[in-house]
Amino acid sequence: MGKVILRMDAQEKYDVIKRLVHEHGNKKRAALKLGCTVRHVNRLVKKYKEEGKAAFIHGNTGRKPVHSLTDEEKSDIVTLYNNKYWDTNFTHCSELLAKHDNIKISPTTLRKILYDEFILSPRATRSTKKQMRKLLKELQDKTGSKKEKALIEASIIAIEDAHSRRPRCAYFGEMLQMDASIHLWFGENKASLHVAIDDCTGTILGAYFDEQETLKGYYNVLHQVLCIYGIPNMFYTDNRTVFEYKKKKSPSIEEDTYTQFGYACKQLGIEIKTTSIAQAKGRVERAFQTLQSRLPVELRLAGINTLSEANVFLNSYIKEYNAKFALPINHNKSVFIAQPNPDIINQTLAVLTERTVDSGHCIRFENKYYKTMDAKGLQVHYRKGVKGMVIKTFDGSLLFSTHDKVYALDEIPQHQQKSERFDSDYTPDKPKKRNIPSMRHPWRSETFWKHASYPLHPRELTA
Repeated sequence: MGKVILRMDAQEKYDVIKRLVHEHGNKKRAALKLGCTVRHVNRLVKKYKEEGKAAFIHGNTGRKPVHSLTDEEKSDIVTLYNNKYWDTNFTHCSELLAKHDNIKISPTTLRKILYDEFILSPRATRSTKKQMRKLLKELQDKTGSKKEKALIEASIIAIEDAHSRRPRCAYFGEMLQMDASIHLWFGENKASLHVAIDDCTGTILGAYFDEQETLKGYYNVLHQVLCIYGIPNMFYTDNRTVFEYKKKKSPSIEEDTYTQFGYACKQLGIEIKTTSIAQAKGRVERAFQTLQSRLPVELRLAGINTLSEANVFLNSYIKEYNAKFALPINHNKSVFIAQPNPDIINQTLAVLTERTVDSGHCIRFENKYYKTMDAKGLQVHYRKGVKGMVIKTFDGSLLFSTHDKVYALDEIPQHQQKSERFDSDYTPDKPKKRNIPSMRHPWRSETFWKHASYPLHPRELTA
């Protein structure tokens, strides 16, 4: 018979009964020590004399529980994780298994199954990695399998340090943390996800994908916030990226993103506060950790590979994200100002560029020529050298502001579509009335240049 190994409680019973039998001890004292009756002590003595140490092995030892997973089911789960859900944390993976594969398993059980196969979560902590490395070293000393160790270590993914905590804001809309994350969200090329998240509730209020971290991306996020919720009190952003103060050698004013975005926020009455410390805006940084863990998987399973498809998918996914992770919104504690008129939003989220009228009474913009048109559809002529601002609104319309007046811009084609002399169906263009903003526009040259020429010092921008 092989060596019998007992559990701690069974070993204690064995030691007490063995001493009782061989030393003719007191049965009542043995019963008191084991916490049972004298009658049960007699049963244990009888079993010990018949079977010895093996009599104290529990009857269920070595038996597989009825509700436990079979080896085949465990193998299927490991295969699914390696081939389909390799980039998910264990909690998310258990949700996806139930949703897509009809496999209901708790995160704890899933963790044990995968750990038995030396598979770590992408969110594994340093201590967990340390324990796994120690186990691998012991295994290598016993088996000498360097190949197995290399395969196991390849599955260990480093995680970021946790950010420091601070109290949430008291009111919904009091402070929106805004940032962008460049990541391999979908397809083969990295993209930048722009996000605005409410500090009070943790609700994502706007999200937009673009190829890089751009003014367009932040304008689209701000457009979503304005149209759905209204005007917030403050944005808390990163001053190391597109929100930097105006650089001295900036090639052109339209590339000075801080001036453009800051001027739009100034017209809406939104304060901008920036910081170079990631932990200071920990709400949005923590949201990106969760999104980087979950969103690429959801995009991959949905078969999304383009920016346009990804931005459409965000509309439904952000609702799902907020339902799972955000706190309930208390509209009674909201400091959002009512949504502006859509036309005001469109005209405010604009890119302003300085241009000069040329000798042909036209404006050159983005390698094309434009003529200035008034509200009646008639061209307005300005002499050469007159300066003004080209306004590219959020929907892509072009306007020109000079001498406190605003005009529409019509592109001048390189060639006429039809000839008056050779086309029988030629009809001259008739003036068309234009919907041009009133004099109460936010693009007066002196106002904009006052804002652009007096950027805040970096110390004033940093919290």
